[in-house]
Amino acid sequence: MRHWLKDDSFRSLVRNTSYLALSKGVAAVAGIATLAFAGRALGLVEFGLLVLIASYAQAASGLTKFQSWQLIIRYGGAALATGDEATFKRSVGFGLGLDVSSGLAGMAAAMLLLPLVGPWTGIRPELLGIAMAYCLLIPTMGAAAPVGVLRALDRFDLISWQGSSYPIVRSILAGIGWWQGWELPAFVAIWFITDLGGDLFMWFLAGRELKRKKLLKGVRPTLRPTGLAGAWPFAIQVNVHSSLMSAWGPLARVIIGGLLGPASAALYRIASSLADSAQKPADLLAKAYYPEVVRMDLKTRQPWRLMLRGTAMASAMGIAGVLIVLLLGKWLLATLFGPDFVAAYPVLLVLVGIPLLWMVGFPLTPMLYALDRPDAPLKARAVGTFVYLAIIAPLCWRFGTAGAASALLIGNVIIVVLMMIQLRSQYRKVRGR
Repeated sequence: MRHWLKDDSFRSLVRNTSYLALSKGVAAVAGIATLAFAGRALGLVEFGLLVLIASYAQAASGLTKFQSWQLIIRYGGAALATGDEATFKRSVGFGLGLDVSSGLAGMAAAMLLLPLVGPWTGIRPELLGIAMAYCLLIPTMGAAAPVGVLRALDRFDLISWQGSSYPIVRSILAGIGWWQGWELPAFVAIWFITDLGGDLFMWFLAGRELKRKKLLKGVRPTLRPTGLAGAWPFAIQVNVHSSLMSAWGPLARVIIGGLLGPASAALYRIASSLADSAQKPADLLAKAYYPEVVRMDLKTRQPWRLMLRGTAMASAMGIAGVLIVLLLGKWLLATLFGPDFVAAYPVLLVLVGIPLLWMVGFPLTPMLYALDRPDAPLKARAVGTFVYLAIIAPLCWRFGTAGAASALLIGNVIIVVLMMIQLRSQYRKVRGR
């Protein structure tokens, strides 16, 4: 493995992944502590209501927002590599325009639908006002342009600082809330304040970095991507892909709340948080990998070799995380959250299969985007989501929360297999094999 470090791209991938890993490691510990404090303070059902209120806003954001950070890297990152600052600024302006417009539209739609959807998910009528106020976060929650700016400028260290700051603050406030015996509205306020503060801090860091590099002047939000060939089709495809992805996280918790009640949503949230901690290596490598591969010539061996090396590194780190979760999962649930939450362990056993799957699958989406095939992940995600939504209700009714986890695993298997098939086809076209 020593000779791998002679590769500049691999060293950059390791460095940027390390920045993100440090941040996400701290954030994961703080996040689990936060959930433990909230779970012990509120109990299973009240904690489930907190999960549903936050998940509803996150689902609305996920369904409406554009993944503008990918657009900025796709157009602006490649432009910066050749010294084309004008194209970079246009990509940032278009990303900002998408964030602002989709965020406001998502907020309005979420508020209008809440009185209809909220009672079905289990949100009590007296909590609808609090849930509606939480929807005010959607415009900043859905803003991905500042993340794209910092990634394109290779400032993963700043993303790391931001990513660890607000989870720490949230865990401290949640600890105080548990100690003082605060009730549900106070914990909703904690989530609101820390979400807003974290989002605004990211905007501040991106603006400061643009100003420092003298790239801020001339950046204006716009929905007219002048000079960015194919930007709207790319943005739409990535947006639809992002919307489908939201079905696997916050929207899934909302659906489970509607099918099985707030307590089941709480158990699913806890189990998925622990399982996600084992998937972090693959997620972090994917985020650091895309800016690297988009600068490369995909007709050469370099990006494909980097993909294989990154997969090997993700697998080594991820397997260790999965083993820890499997061996200590039940003890962690009982110790951190209390005996009522040990019922999440069977759900965790199913969900832990997803990190194992994405250790191999993490480079698939970045590679297909770099190959200018954003439709490929979209098609795979659409098929997987259709299957997932078709089977989640019957599996929930038959196996409870573990059934919802099984539906998620099956859907992810379908997505990875379909993207592998499409990437193999693209490899043969590009490399002539």
